[in-house]
Amino acid sequence: MQPPHEGIPHGIPLYWNWATGPRLGSTNPGTFTAMTAWGQLYEAAEGNPATNTRVQIKNIKAYYLSKTDKKWHILQSSVMVEGAAYREDFSGNVSRGADIRYESDGSISVKAGNGYNFHFWPPSRASINPLDVMGMFTTVQARLVVDNFNKPDDRSKARYILSGGGDYWFNLTARWNKFATNKDFGIGKFKYVQTNWQAFNLITLPADQIRRNPPPIQ
Repeated sequence: MQPPHEGIPHGIPLYWNWATGPRLGSTNPGTFTAMTAWGQLYEAAEGNPATNTRVQIKNIKAYYLSKTDKKWHILQSSVMVEGAAYREDFSGNVSRGADIRYESDGSISVKAGNGYNFHFWPPSRASINPLDVMGMFTTVQARLVVDNFNKPDDRSKARYILSGGGDYWFNLTARWNKFATNKDFGIGKFKYVQTNWQAFNLITLPADQIRRNPPPIQ
């Protein structure tokens, strides 16, 4: 959670508080009784010259650190993610269907660009006891893969960046209502997606608490 990002997301205002580095959100769930991990994939601000590269995403997970027993407990775990292509600056909350390919291991791969990101999450939210939440940890894995194997492999030119995050929600079924029914608990560091699998993580604890309560990092 230490800034800066490895790369700047394309198409978002630089004055946004997560434009150049990760940030914490509402770490206290208050009266909200549900949560979800999520992530967002962008082309980097410098542009993405690769046309035959996709990003494979899998194994999105969320954990909470219990105030009661000081242990991490899993809330969500899914090989597959769901999501949509949103305007890069999320203006009007406008989204459309993403360029998704279903992979043999149950994961998906996607492309982003032309003014749209790929915002994704697990298939369902998880219930929480807001009074027992000491910290949250989310993680997801991603790598670059070839789009069309009959065309040249241009993964070395790809400039995709990905960040993990998470939201508290009023309950398991609440609809989005301009942040009245949800609030993020943080936006993680954007890192460049590479050809090897990497984990993209978010944690809401300060460094000293992380050392005392290390999360189950992938």
